Amino acid sequence: MNLDEYFEQVVKEFQNINHINPRNLPNIDLYMDQVTTFMDEGLTTTKRREDDKILTKTMINNYAKNNLLPAPVKKKYSKDHMLTLIFIYYFKHMLSINDIQTLLKPISDKYFGKREGLNLEEIYKVIYANSKRDLASITEEVKMQFEKSKESFTEEPDDDREYLQLYTFLCSMAFEVYIKKHLIEQVIDGYFENYESPADKGKKKK
Repeated sequence: MNLDEYFEQVVKEFQNINHINPRNLPNIDLYMDQVTTFMDEGLTTTKRREDDKILTKTMINNYAKNNLLPAPVKKKYSKDHMLTLIFIYYFKHMLSINDIQTLLKPISDKYFGKREGLNLEEIYKVIYANSKRDLASITEEVKMQFEKSKESFTEEPDDDREYLQLYTFLCSMAFEVYIKKHLIEQVIDGYFENYESPADKGKKKK
């Protein structure tokens, strides 16, 4: 299999990445073992290796200890707990615990456990729809970057050329990830430095 064929295979797998559909969220509270099973089944296509763990009991306990996840009620986790864990799962691949805590606190303070009006489930539905839409455009952008990388090192011998072009492509992808991660961190540091949640404002008034 040459590099072009391998890349096409990777792109096909990339397009099959599934996120947890809002319709599939449980409508009943779950015990911890049920939570880990649900998350593992719902996010299995995002695993790098088959034996990777999406979520463990230790992770859940650590999230609660670090104030990322509200405590369960009578050892049961609600739909809002599940949604928060999904957000944490994606954030933890690029952000520190402190940054995740900063991002989630306003959401948890205002929307966790809310049933009327805009709530956590409605917010997730919007983000889920956006992610499904964005996957197609991201895939096309990745294909374009791959093709552009093949314009480099064209005079090198076949074996060297293939690796150098692949390396160029991966460096371009890594740089883009770095820039976006840096932008996220800058926004977190700037916007949230003086941010006060409605709950914090209410405490001050008292």
